[in-house]
Amino acid sequence: MMTPKQRLVAALDHRPSDRLPVTTHHVMQYYLDKYEGGISTPEFFDRYGLDPITWVVEHKPAPGTGDYDDPLQGVPGFLEARRIWNSGWRVEAKDVPDDTYKTQHYDFITPKGTLTMETQSNDQTTWVSECLVKNKRDIDLIGEFVPTPHCDVEAVNKKAEAYGDRGLVRSHMPCFDVYGQPGVWQDACCLFPTEQLILATYDDPAWVHQFLGILHRRKKGYIQSMAGANFDLVEHGGGSASSTVISPKIFEEYVAPYDTDLIAEAHKAGQRIVYHTCGGMMPILEKIADMKPNAMETFTPIGMGADVILAEAKKRIGDRVCMIGGFDQFHSLLGCTPEATRAAVRECFEAAGVGGGYILCPSDHFFDADPKLVRAYAEEAQKCIYM
Repeated sequence: MMTPKQRLVAALDHRPSDRLPVTTHHVMQYYLDKYEGGISTPEFFDRYGLDPITWVVEHKPAPGTGDYDDPLQGVPGFLEARRIWNSGWRVEAKDVPDDTYKTQHYDFITPKGTLTMETQSNDQTTWVSECLVKNKRDIDLIGEFVPTPHCDVEAVNKKAEAYGDRGLVRSHMPCFDVYGQPGVWQDACCLFPTEQLILATYDDPAWVHQFLGILHRRKKGYIQSMAGANFDLVEHGGGSASSTVISPKIFEEYVAPYDTDLIAEAHKAGQRIVYHTCGGMMPILEKIADMKPNAMETFTPIGMGADVILAEAKKRIGDRVCMIGGFDQFHSLLGCTPEATRAAVRECFEAAGVGGGYILCPSDHFFDADPKLVRAYAEEAQKCIYM
């Protein structure tokens, strides 16, 4: 039998494996607390016999720049790493009284002005309630002063060595300070309202490209520092570039040029890339594959509000990339019988598992699930053997 790491990496590299790899995306603390008695993520993987994944995101100041670690940040939040400051950029936070949600106000302080944003949170997640970029010229402050974090290769490799063959070591492209996404367009949609950004591609395309160029340069500087980091897979992309948010034309003009370059740069640094699209994918399947990621996710099915027909996706791009996802966690991990869950696993295996290059995974993370159905999901996948 293969170790979980060997099994997952074999699928990423389109090599034979002993059985269908089965895992999940981020394991949400809300789920662990509500349904699993507060166990840790490693304990969750052990409990169900899933192929484990650990997320490692370690940033450090770029050498010789005078940049330094944010001394006020505390524990980094979801999709965050250690924030980096310099003489022209610092972030200060304060709580805002709110009867419904935990609300935090952030000041991004530069010598030429202060930008502000707010986030709100409930028990499940956090979202942006006030975007950072309010005026088009706000991006000038970002472009002039925002630091570029570097990958702390030594810290990454120390954690990867400790994890060993237990499972896959995943990471993601650097997101913007406080709240962002790995992809360039997707990061911009966290800083400026998505609808307004879409309209700006028609009304002021030069400004949109300037904005994306600033975010692209920051990510590219980080990627160039990743050489030697022992990640198994690095996530790029995000849902704001799905075909249920933007058109294929906008994808071609405002997403692909920037992300293709970053994927190529990551490959130069010896990294595998998975492109994450939690939303519609069918009209842009080949466009994503053309960017040459090693893998694609999440293949969200129609029943969850997206559009993916897994068997068709396998025929169209399954020989070019590893496919990760496709499982309907809304309807097959909650409110059904274990037999229905097992049948859903088999449907995914029959649709995308032929020939390997497929990792069974829910279409992104989940907050609510029935533990007995999680067990059925894991057990049935372990019976899916390549002949």
